Amino acid sequence: MISRRTALFVVGGSVGAAATGCSTQAPDPTPAPTTPSPTPTPTADTRPRAPLTGMLITDPAKLDHAAVALKVSDVRHSHPQVGLNDADIVFVEPNGIAYTRLCAVFHSRIPEQAGPVRSIRPVDVPLLSPMKPVLGDTGAADWVMNYVAANSKNIENLYYMKVRGTGSYSIMPGRATEDGVLCHPKTLLKQAKRMKAPPAELYLPFATGDDQVSTEVSGTPATKIVVPWGPGKSFNMSYTYDPKTKRYLRSEPWGKHVLIDGKRVNTDNVLVVRAKWKMDKIFRGGGAKDPVVDIIKGKGTFYYFNQGKVVKGTWTKAQTTDLFVFTLDDGTPLKMAPGRTFFELPQINAKVKISS
Repeated sequence: MISRRTALFVVGGSVGAAATGCSTQAPDPTPAPTTPSPTPTPTADTRPRAPLTGMLITDPAKLDHAAVALKVSDVRHSHPQVGLNDADIVFVEPNGIAYTRLCAVFHSRIPEQAGPVRSIRPVDVPLLSPMKPVLGDTGAADWVMNYVAANSKNIENLYYMKVRGTGSYSIMPGRATEDGVLCHPKTLLKQAKRMKAPPAELYLPFATGDDQVSTEVSGTPATKIVVPWGPGKSFNMSYTYDPKTKRYLRSEPWGKHVLIDGKRVNTDNVLVVRAKWKMDKIFRGGGAKDPVVDIIKGKGTFYYFNQGKVVKGTWTKAQTTDLFVFTLDDGTPLKMAPGRTFFELPQINAKVKISS
């Protein structure tokens, strides 16, 4: 096609040629500009997934209920524990200078019983608020209970004394009461008056659609993980990768982490989030100081482990109800493999040991 400007030039040249009696060759036409093809936009993966594991589900109606978070004692004399292998996420939290307390969250699978159940820690509020769960526990210091109550729009606290007589809790035979309270999550769910809906979104950045799991893209070997909790090496949690099951097997300071049914505690993912914490009080009310983990408007570093490999980066979290944001050292967002996750929260300067 000849543009308007070229056409005028050709006409003018033809007139001049006629006047002089000479022939002139017309210039080559200017090619029309080409429009680059747009880059295809990846199709969003809208298939239903379990919000706490990222696993695909065939019947969303089966998960149309709130998550149940249970506080689980983790001192040696509280073992063996019950039900942890059914949890979608297990948070490992500081419980003093050299001890830990667990917060096991159940949604994809609701066991008949789990425990032993103990008291709340302040960090449970920002950890659990994004998923709006029912919380099972035996209470807490007055100021911690007040703090949880102030966040009741995000967490429904159905502690032992509140629902006593409903069958939501029982005492394990042969155990001291403080280490023998079991929760029956299915019954506890029935007592909920406000928290009825499942978590509204994926809690962790699971790979979906065309996403590649970060450890598959840039991971380095990591078959043994040691997470220090106490001073020196006095209270280490560890994980060993099992290539047969493609899962990490967990150990506690005294040996293999084995449940009351004789099965080893295992997980698909290990996420170590190093965060600053100290003994403190952050709300009105009586009671002693508790470990307060600084994750609201916080930041730090993390390690993510899956199938014998590790990647690392930085984490941030804004407000209480906001999710964690994980960014790899190369600036790309973390993408986790769907599955169950142990989420360790050691001190911000914890020297995590990784072996290949």
